[in-house]
Amino acid sequence: MSYVAINVLTVPEGRGEVLEQRFAGRAGSVDSAPGFEHFELLRPLEGTDTYLVYTRWRSQEDFAAWTASRSFEAGHAGRPGAGGPGAGHGHPGEAPAPAAAPAPAPAASDAQLWTFEVAQHSSAATPATPSS
Repeated sequence: MSYVAINVLTVPEGRGEVLEQRFAGRAGSVDSAPGFEHFELLRPLEGTDTYLVYTRWRSQEDFAAWTASRSFEAGHAGRPGAGGPGAGHGHPGEAPAPAAAPAPAPAASDAQLWTFEVAQHSSAATPATPSS
């Protein structure tokens, strides 16, 4: 069964649009990762300042490999509180990247990672296609 990782992001008032723009700016960057199945950024409607970043993977090993990848690192560089396992960590033997422009202010003030194994699931039925 699939492996689900949900990054729970606390987003201060007025920073939700910034968070959404940052995700839009790297849209599709995870799509080609081995074992990747699904992504959703869930915006809260009321009663909370928490966004959920939902990803589904073929296996826990596929998720772990992605969080250790250069693609993940690049997408989470300089964003304290917006990463997950492996965020902001360099690769062994690499010199730190030279300082360029200062990192943008974080859009989230806190992050937690929830992980699950899919025990059961259901999907909407595919509509029947009329035959010719």
